[in-house]
Amino acid sequence: MPAPLIWMLMVLPFVLWGTAMAAMAPLVSSGGPWLVAGLRLFPAGLLLLLTLPLLGRSWRLDPRDLGWCLAFTVVDATLFQGLLAQGLRFTGAGLGSVLIDSQPLMVALLARLLFADPINPVGWFGLSLGLVAIACLGLPAPVLQEWWLQGPSAGFLTAGAGGTLLMLGAALAMASGTVLSRYACRHSDPVAVTAWHMLAGSLPLLLAHVLTVGPPAQTASTLLPPWGPAEWGLMAYASLFGGAIAYGLFFWFAGRGSLTSFTSLTFLTPVFALICGVLLLGERLHPLQWLGVLLALLSVLLIHQRARLWSGGTAGGTRPAEVALSGAASQPEEALQP
Repeated sequence: MPAPLIWMLMVLPFVLWGTAMAAMAPLVSSGGPWLVAGLRLFPAGLLLLLTLPLLGRSWRLDPRDLGWCLAFTVVDATLFQGLLAQGLRFTGAGLGSVLIDSQPLMVALLARLLFADPINPVGWFGLSLGLVAIACLGLPAPVLQEWWLQGPSAGFLTAGAGGTLLMLGAALAMASGTVLSRYACRHSDPVAVTAWHMLAGSLPLLLAHVLTVGPPAQTASTLLPPWGPAEWGLMAYASLFGGAIAYGLFFWFAGRGSLTSFTSLTFLTPVFALICGVLLLGERLHPLQWLGVLLALLSVLLIHQRARLWSGGTAGGTRPAEVALSGAASQPEEALQP
């Protein structure tokens, strides 16, 4: 597969997630967070399972992976989606995306501890730069002003301390799930693992919605929100594109190559969201947002080229995408280099 196409597919999940967050935000208030989270996962997992035979892949999970798959399901599907949907009630899509996009730093720490994924000072600087970039891109100007004048805690509190903690918890769950996906896919097809974890992980969320509605009138008319075609279209987009396609690609790539390098592409999520707003909605970027775009691109470049830059370009350079992603799923990219 040509390297440019591989890089496009690597970036695609983050583009879809950014737009799916915007699609989910208005649905949470009318449909409830548990229902929205469950409907994002269940149809997506079912669709992936039905697609596996067409792709020539097996839907069966290796018995050796079942324990890891269960942990992966609880952490990345049920916990992450539940915290994300609950947090959207308080933060909204913009600030919520910013908080979720802090997860590359968490992934880098976990990958460093578990897989000896090398980062070096250039990589750490790139991660820090990425966090500054998403703050410039997604945080409202009043929040940034309060950060500058009163410290970071003031800005977070204006957005709602509860929502901030929920979103940071969701980011930690996603980072942990990204690491767990490597163990869950050691002997099983990563797309099959993704499908089953979405399908099974949605059931506790849907059950929580049913229990929230409560008796006596638990009928289809009361369990489902009064959405029109537009709302169901947004839900279908969040499930199909922001769920099945995005998660299938994400965990397929996460099992191959460096977790730190791949998840750093999360910093581009608000960049693409803003570009879509400019091209499709006629929105205009403020100077601070343009600065965030440049910092996000620079951050990804530094993280992906950290070995080459730290060694002065003489050794340890990163390999082409098509080589890096063809390595064994259980080893980080740099560990496979001579």
